[in-house]
This record gives sequence, structure tokens and C-alpha cells, in this order.
Amino acid sequence: MPKSYADLLREARATVPEVTPAEVAQIRETPSTNVTVVDVREASEWEQGHLPGAQHISKSYLEQQIEGVVPDRDRSVVLYCAGGVRSLFAAQTLREMGYSDVRSMSGGFQAWKTQGLPWKMPAVLRPDQKQRYSRHLLIPEVGIDGQAKLLDSKVLLIGAGGLGSPAALYLAAAGVGTIGIVDFDVVDASNLQRQVIHTTDRIGEKKVESARRTLTALNPDVTVVAHEEMLVADNVERIIAGYDVVLDGTDTFETRYILNDAAVAANVAVVHASVFRFEGQLTVFQPYEGPCYRCLYPTPPPPELAPGCSVAGVLGVVPGIMGLLQANETLKLLLGIGDTLAGRLLLFDALDGAFSELKLKRDPACPVCSDAAVEARKAGRPLAAASVGGETPFVLGGSLASPAEEARA
Repeated sequence: MPKSYADLLREARATVPEVTPAEVAQIRETPSTNVTVVDVREASEWEQGHLPGAQHISKSYLEQQIEGVVPDRDRSVVLYCAGGVRSLFAAQTLREMGYSDVRSMSGGFQAWKTQGLPWKMPAVLRPDQKQRYSRHLLIPEVGIDGQAKLLDSKVLLIGAGGLGSPAALYLAAAGVGTIGIVDFDVVDASNLQRQVIHTTDRIGEKKVESARRTLTALNPDVTVVAHEEMLVADNVERIIAGYDVVLDGTDTFETRYILNDAAVAANVAVVHASVFRFEGQLTVFQPYEGPCYRCLYPTPPPPELAPGCSVAGVLGVVPGIMGLLQANETLKLLLGIGDTLAGRLLLFDALDGAFSELKLKRDPACPVCSDAAVEARKAGRPLAAASVGGETPFVLGGSLASPAEEARA
């Protein structure tokens, strides 16, 4: 027998439990409650405001996308729409898909706002940005809010060389809104085997300007801030100020120690990578969550044991691989997703095509990030001299510590 809209609605209300906005608010505030709140309105409605922390899947795409947002069919799910009707029908669909605990919020978003419960306006992207970042918007871990966060983020690259080039390209493509580049050198023909942000017609041009031209041509959303100077103790605090993450593509141990000490003091994460011929290594120095660079390498090796790429050589693709992995770690830090490499050292061997990993620990006697060093810094006391003891945890290319791909040569 044909059914009217009223019949369908009556059946939905008979089979789907409803909860009031006040009950939903209480459920969300209970720490032990595992519940996912899903907004099934259209995108244009979502952009007018939504419940904080809610996931958005319009009713038209519910069957297609719900498993990506709620893979566990036994998890509690609360659906809401504008007035509480579409969410009832959507809940019926989820029950047919095997979701065992699905409820609909009565009165919908209008009732939620009328009762004075908190709501937020979502980040809004321009139509051209929605098209450019459309593949990001499809990922629940990114979405519009995550993309807006990237557009508001600031990343500083130390060096526009073999590591910085691929990292900068993909960070710009991802929509990181501000990319700072520290480099005082010019493009040389020998750079072009690996420093893919530069081109043959730019030989002799300042690297920061060459990088700016490439990145802004790739993505006009990106603002490139050029720091055409050497990173030294006198300017490091000024240069890193205001950046969310620093990507380390430095070429000297002195610069790495200067950067490390300033980043720990400023509580800024540093994504570090280095390469040697066919080998690379990568880690994240997240202050106080893992070791810092001085924990890993208390003292630099003699220069003859850590030759740069201009002396030892490097397979051009290796810094490309490591630079892209740096970009990956940077995006994870900016978005607050996944597990970063803080406390882990990722090793890559291009000849074997193999990755391996070492666990890292903070040095309790570290002169920069130890508890005693932190207390000394708070009290305004001078820090102790850098530790000279301990063992280097990893030997790369037979060196006592890892030589990084040069940013300038």
C-alpha cells in the first residue's frame, strides 16, 4: 500500500530513539561517553553554524561517507538536521546499515540555538579554494576546518636546498598560508640535480627569490617571507618568532645547535632531516615531548668525519624523499593528527629501499631541555655548558653524526 510522508515520518519516530538538545549537550560533556555527533544538513546550512565538534555528512552522502567517519557500527551516533526530520530518516538508513546505537536530536539545530546552547561558525573557504583543496576536504582528518588551519599556519624553512625544495613545494601545494625561507646563497648549476624549486634560467639568482617565484606561481594563497640572511645566534630568536613549525634543512652543526636551543626556548617544534649519499634520517624535535638535537648529538664530530654533500656527494632523489617526509611530519603537527616522529629516528637506505626506526630518549642531563635547564631558564640563570659525554645513537655513512644536505651549496 502506498505510504504518505506522514506515514513515513510516523514509522521513523517509532523506530528511531530521539534525544533532546539538552540531553545531547550532557552526553557530550560526559568524558566517559563515546559518541559521534553527525550533522546531516547540506553544506550551505553547515556554513551557517553547527555544534562544536560535530562531523558533517550531508544526508545525500551518508551511506557513502559514514563508514569513514564512524567505522565502528557499535559506537553511539547522534544525528541532527535543521528541525529534526531529516535526521530521523538518516538514522533509519544507518540502522539498516547495521549501526546499533543511532539516535536523532529532536528539534534539530534550530532547537539547539533556541535553548542557548553553544555553537560555532565553521571556517569558510572561497569557491576557488574549495576546488583547489577538494581532495583535502574529503578527508575527515582535514576537512574545511583543517584546511582553514593550514591556511592560517606559518612554517619556517631553514634553507632552500635539497631538503627545503621538495618540502616547500608540497607545503605550498597543501595550502600552508605563510612559508618563511632562510637562505643567503644564490642558485648554482650544481644545485639543480636535487634542489627542484630552482630552474636553469635562475642560476645566479638569490635562492629566496627563486623559491618565492616558484611557490607563488604554484599557489597564490601562499605568502612567502624571505629571510635573506645567515641564521646565527644574534638573529635566530627574531627569525623563528611567530612560526608554528620549523623545518630544518641546515648544513652546519653550529647552525643546528643554534636553531635547537632557540626552538626549545620558544617551544617550537623542529622537523629535522639529514642525508649522506644514499642514506637519510628524520625525526621531530618536539620540546619536552622527546629529545632535542643536543640530546641526540651532544657534540659535533670532527669536520673530516662529517663531510658535506659538496665533498661526499648525494643521490639527488634522497633529499627529495627526506624533504617530502619532513613536509608530511609538518602537516601532521599543524593539523594535530597522527603520531609524529618525536622520540623516534626514521632511517632510510635508498640502495635497499628500506626504512628502519630507532627509539630516542631525552637526556636527563641535557643543558637545553632537561628539567634543570628549564628551571634555570625560568629563573634567568645562565645555562650549563653543552654536554660533552654520551654516545651518538646512530652512525650515518660512517660519521659520528649525520651530515645534512647543504642548503646553500
